[in-house]
Amino acid sequence: MHVLVVHNRYSSAQPSGENKVVDQEVALLRGAGHRVGLFERRSDDIAARSLPGKAAVPFLVPWNPAVRRELAARLRADRPDVVHIHNVFPLLSPAVLAACADAGVPAVATLHNYTQVCPPGTLQRDGRPCTECVGTSPLPAVRHGCYRDSRLATVPLAVSLSANRRRWRTGVARFLCISAAQRDVLVRADMPAERLVVKHNFVPDPGMTRAGDGEHLLYLGRLAETKGVRLLMAAWDRIAAEGGVGLPLVIAGAGPLEPEVTAWAAGRDDVRQVGLLDPAQCREAVARSVAVVAPSTWLEAFGLVVVEAMAAGVPTVAAGHGAFVELIEDGVTGLLHRPGDPASLASGIRRIAADPDRNREMGQAARRRYEQGFSPQVGLERLVDEYRIAINMGGSK
Repeated sequence: MHVLVVHNRYSSAQPSGENKVVDQEVALLRGAGHRVGLFERRSDDIAARSLPGKAAVPFLVPWNPAVRRELAARLRADRPDVVHIHNVFPLLSPAVLAACADAGVPAVATLHNYTQVCPPGTLQRDGRPCTECVGTSPLPAVRHGCYRDSRLATVPLAVSLSANRRRWRTGVARFLCISAAQRDVLVRADMPAERLVVKHNFVPDPGMTRAGDGEHLLYLGRLAETKGVRLLMAAWDRIAAEGGVGLPLVIAGAGPLEPEVTAWAAGRDDVRQVGLLDPAQCREAVARSVAVVAPSTWLEAFGLVVVEAMAAGVPTVAAGHGAFVELIEDGVTGLLHRPGDPASLASGIRRIAADPDRNREMGQAARRRYEQGFSPQVGLERLVDEYRIAINMGGSK
C-alpha cells in the first residue's frame, strides 16, 4: 500500500505525543513493507520567517492556498492509495482536504484532540472542562480568549472551525478517534457517526518491564495546567504533611509551569525534577516506577503515558474522566481519582504505594491489557483495515 502522511509538526522545544505517534506509525507501516511518503510543515520554521511572514501566519490557519497547490501536485505525481492527515495547524490548514479532492485521493484523518469542535482543541477553560462550543458556534471561545488567553489569537482558529466545518465532514472518508470518549463528544457535535471509528494509538514494546517493586512515583509529561501539574503538587504536599509514602516523586518534562515546579521542588528530598528525558531515559524511568501519575484536568483524548506504563508492566494513578476511564480498569490495572480533587489524588497515590503485592498484580494486569489492545501488531492491523475501507469508499485514481 502507498500512503502519504500529512502532518504539521509541533515545536521541538517541548515534547509532543502527537509527533511521537506520527513517527511511530510511519515506522510501523514502513517496517511492514508499505510505501510511506511525508508531506510536512514544521512549526519550528516560523521563527526563521521574516516579520511580514510571521504576521501572515494567522491568515494561513483557516486556508493556505499554496499548500493546496503543492499537495495536489504531489498527489498527482505520486498517486498514493490514501492520504493520512494528522495535524494541519498552523501552516498546512484544511486546504489539504481540497488538495485530496482535486487529485481524487481518499483521505483518512486521525483526530488527536478536539479541534473539530473546540478552537484550542482542549475542551477546557479556566482549568475546568468546558463544552460551550460543542455543537454550536465557536464564538464563546473568542469571547473567553481560549487559545493562549487571547481573543485575537483565538480568532483564526474559530474562523477555521466555522469556515471548514462542512469541508471536514465531507472531505474525509474515515475519522480515526483515539478513544471512545473522544468519539462520543464528536458524535454529540453532529459529526458523521458512521465515519467516526475508534482506533487507539499503539505503543512500541519498550523491551523492558519492571523487574522489582519500583523505586519512585513518576510524572512524565508536559508541565502545563491541563496536565494536572498544580493538582499533583497540591496532592504531594498533603502526602508530605502526613509523613510521605517513603518514595520520591520524579517529575520529568518541560512546559510553561517549569519555573513554578522548580521553585516548589527546590530544597526537597522527596521530589526530583529531572527535566526533559530522551526516549531511552523515559523507558527506563517508567520501568523503575512504582506507578505513573497522570492527573490531567482536561478530558484527555487518549493518554499515551498511561499505555507506555502498561507496556512496562507499571500501574497508573489517573484522573477518572476522558479516555482514562476506558484505558484503566479501576483497581485492576491502576487507580482512578476524582478529577481535580487533590485529596482523592493523594489517596490514590498512597494506596498504590502501600501494598507492593497488589501493586505487582496491577502491573501484570496492565501489561496484559497492553498486549491485547495497544501493541504494534494490533495497531498495524487496525490502521491498514481503515485505509482499505477508505480506499473502497472513494477517491478515484
